[in-house]
Amino acid sequence: MALGPGGTEDETLNAFDNDDRPREACGVIGVYIPGQDVARTTYFGLFALQHRGQESAGIATSTGEGLRLHARMGLISQVFKEEDFAEMHGHIAVGHTRYSTMGGSKQHNAQPLLADGPRGRIAIGHNGNVINASELRPELADHWGITFDKSSDTEVIAEIFARAPGRDWFEVAWYAMRRLKGAYSLVMMSKDELIAVRDPLGIRPLCLGELNGGYVVASETAALDNIGATFVRELQNGETIVINKDGIKSKVWPAARKTHSMCIFEQIYFARPDSVLNGQLAYDSRRRMGKELFQESPVDADLVIGIPDSSIPHAIGYANASGIPYGEGIIRNRYVGRTFIAPDQRMREVGVQMKFNVMRSIISGKRIIVVDDSIIRSTTTVRVINMLRKAGAREIHVRVAAPAVISTCHFGVDMATMAELIAANMTVDEIRDHIGADSLAYLSVDGLKRAVDVSDDSYCKGCFTGRYPIPVQLEMDKLALEPAGV
Repeated sequence: MALGPGGTEDETLNAFDNDDRPREACGVIGVYIPGQDVARTTYFGLFALQHRGQESAGIATSTGEGLRLHARMGLISQVFKEEDFAEMHGHIAVGHTRYSTMGGSKQHNAQPLLADGPRGRIAIGHNGNVINASELRPELADHWGITFDKSSDTEVIAEIFARAPGRDWFEVAWYAMRRLKGAYSLVMMSKDELIAVRDPLGIRPLCLGELNGGYVVASETAALDNIGATFVRELQNGETIVINKDGIKSKVWPAARKTHSMCIFEQIYFARPDSVLNGQLAYDSRRRMGKELFQESPVDADLVIGIPDSSIPHAIGYANASGIPYGEGIIRNRYVGRTFIAPDQRMREVGVQMKFNVMRSIISGKRIIVVDDSIIRSTTTVRVINMLRKAGAREIHVRVAAPAVISTCHFGVDMATMAELIAANMTVDEIRDHIGADSLAYLSVDGLKRAVDVSDDSYCKGCFTGRYPIPVQLEMDKLALEPAGV
């Protein structure tokens, strides 16, 4: 792939996408439909998961005789061309779209990954982050003589599933669950079986659907909807599903946590608003966050707006609860984002103006409530507020429909370092002054729990509280597995 002068793949792909949003996890899908070629079905299912990762994409298929893989850097539409499907036959497929949370944004880390072992070759796609991959890798290399040639935690997972002892995939999965720590929703395939695994804490989502006499597993229900599959259920914590010519079988690891610890940012931001998570439509959860935010932090104003697109449901919830009109004061250019064409310095400086445009006639002279779903580093927030000031906003009150992010994520979200997290280093008043708002308020943790309708200790809220479902080190380096000097 051609890069801009001095640019890396990651820098070029992110040329205009320089805001401070937490980076999505990854999207996975697996399809098993007897008697059909399912590569195209998998491809269109992946499209519904593109928001979860835009660095690379891939699909592996099998006719029952062996695996074929096509995985490249880029968006799904850039990775696959019509002629590619002429070679991608088979009734089994797994697909993946990636944002790197462990291992660099490089071709060799594009998924699905392949691994060989006593049960033959497998292909695997992974959403999440295994926090003990660095410790496991030398141990596995010594025990099984593995030569690791990639730099992601997924390679460690793949080698364990390929080589672990066990009479069937359930015993293999339980062996893996005893060794792996962290988050992993997995889709895997051998030449004649589709396997899905959700980690014992249930941190990342995974669901099951039916389609044309077969089955689909995917990160989000929106992927099922996109291909006409019928939603069956979400996988349980520690559940393994095996689909083959004999049908579907499922077992749950007895040591799995009884209540899930799903990442609550799935409800706030990551999942598509039309996806169902923990039995709730994400769009409805986000509107309730906006309602709770108004009840905790009301302010008199003329107009409520959201920073598009992810904050729109929250803003609508705030507006409905407050009685203040909702308006689209900011328009997003949806075609500016990941690009393979590196901008020159002047276009880099334009930055957020390439992504957002303020409608002056809507904003001028008004007291504005700006609802956002999160503030991580504050880069985008500062620039948006400056744009609103230039458009003539009389007052700008920022309301964040999530608690302040005070700690890093360890389970599949590339958020920021502790030094970069603005709420870990400034008070609310200091952040208000830094971003140039007239007032600033965040939703409380209790308000967030009310919005997603949980009274127990389900959901991982570690980025808001510093308390995680399992012990973690304070900082983790996503490039820890990269060879020195690369």
